Amino acid sequence: MSILRRTLGWSLALTVTLVAVVVASAMLGPVRIDPITVSKVVLNMTGLFAFEVPGPEETIISNVRLPRILLAAIVGFSLAAAGTVMQGFFRNPLADPSIIGVSSGAAAGAVAAIAFPALVPAALGGVHIPAFVGALVTAFLVYAIATEGGRTPVATLLLAGVALQAFLGAMISYMMVHSGENLREAVYWMMGRLHRSGWSDLEFTLPITLVGVVVLAAYTREMNVLLLGEEDAQALGVNVERTKVLLLALATIVTAAGVAVAGVIGFVGLVVPHMMRLVVGPDHRILLPTSALAGASFLVLTDTLSRAGPAEVPVGIVTAALGAPFFLFLLKRREVHSL
Repeated sequence: MSILRRTLGWSLALTVTLVAVVVASAMLGPVRIDPITVSKVVLNMTGLFAFEVPGPEETIISNVRLPRILLAAIVGFSLAAAGTVMQGFFRNPLADPSIIGVSSGAAAGAVAAIAFPALVPAALGGVHIPAFVGALVTAFLVYAIATEGGRTPVATLLLAGVALQAFLGAMISYMMVHSGENLREAVYWMMGRLHRSGWSDLEFTLPITLVGVVVLAAYTREMNVLLLGEEDAQALGVNVERTKVLLLALATIVTAAGVAVAGVIGFVGLVVPHMMRLVVGPDHRILLPTSALAGASFLVLTDTLSRAGPAEVPVGIVTAALGAPFFLFLLKRREVHSL
């Protein structure tokens, strides 16, 4: 079977799974709504249909549940796609979207906006822009520190990211200590939160994520070649330094778009690519789209679990609670290998 047919087949199956998960998630909550009603509301929102739906149920789905569910799907999509790229880029199974400090940079920007709102211009409107800018600035600093003589060694990039993460962690802790009555909101943001999601969050992250992942998909051949090593990739005609910069920049932007609207959510970009690599193999032409779609379903499922109990918990807690044991299981079975 050709790689194109395999990619289309797996992508179609995962897309159907995602739609089913979204509908199931929209059904669940304090008010249970049947799947037919959910489907009618979604179809009505396209503007092509005009099914009759009770007003309260339509409001619950369209204004409360659907924005949150779709945002979870987009954030999971972005984090899993970025995690796939980072693991291939660093040839390290422990790599994830936060490895060069992107999540820490976003957290620093968001916590600064939450703890000291007077310092954030009103035009920026909340934490999205400060978090997004913080992520991009951090990634730029890590790249600038690691680059010397026009070359960026991957090991140096990794170490610079770890060092900057530690520094930003200290700054975040300092700001949280002095955040006063805003401490609770800052803590919730740091643990990943989707409970206040609205359509404006989706409008912010959706175009950035889709454009970024589409461009990354155009470089899946180069990702495969880079797995052979930089010298071999150069011999096979890949402009290694330019490709590394491009992949790093796009993965950073995609990660920043997700983290800026949802907070720090761990393990999606680490575990999902591993899971899909065991199923579809290491070829990025199929691994990237399938990991992104699986990440979308995974985060929708975990967010549904986070609001299923009597008291809602931040989704980042659920992803860590599920992701860490699964990763340890893979490690125990020796399924986590160097790439």
